[in-house]
Amino acid sequence: MDARSLRIAGLTLASAGAAMSAEAKQFLALGYGGREAAQNWGGTYFGAHGGVGSQKSDLGEGDRDLTAGAQAGYNFQYGSSVLGIEAEASWIDNTRVKVPGGALNERMRTALKAKAGMTFNSVRVYGLAGITMTKFDEGAGVAGPDKWQQGYMLGAGTEKAFDGGLSAKLEYNRVVTEDVATSDDGLASKSDLRGYVFKAGLNYRF
Repeated sequence: MDARSLRIAGLTLASAGAAMSAEAKQFLALGYGGREAAQNWGGTYFGAHGGVGSQKSDLGEGDRDLTAGAQAGYNFQYGSSVLGIEAEASWIDNTRVKVPGGALNERMRTALKAKAGMTFNSVRVYGLAGITMTKFDEGAGVAGPDKWQQGYMLGAGTEKAFDGGLSAKLEYNRVVTEDVATSDDGLASKSDLRGYVFKAGLNYRF
């Protein structure tokens, strides 16, 4: 290969390399979601929530009680994909959960949740999973546990961003607390308790 051919090959390779570098930079800027998001969801946030809890997934059935609390978290944004972690604490207005021989009352719950979802400009949708700790009080006819009980949470939600760092969310949680020990007239038993929470909330990002 002569010197002229080598120069032409070198220029071709250099041009191809520059083009590939530009494409790579554009891909990284867009992120995994494949498009650039106009709304920035990244960073620290805190907020408050309120809702309704029940032992039944259908709110038209069973007892329904109010819940309220606060949350704080951090989001990582990659293009239109958002990953986050959130800590939450909720007061529960004696949601009744049936156990053998009677019922217990849910009083408080904390949760540590991981979230993952996609953004569509100022709206995002996400799924979540996490670990919960629930405090039960004695209810009707049974003695309950005297310690907080560990469980897990699954759910999904959607959130709408507004100017000034504010956003509003709607969220659904399914909570499972396994092997909750109770006693009815000296007869001990363990139950897997399930609860469903529908909540709305506000967050402030900074």
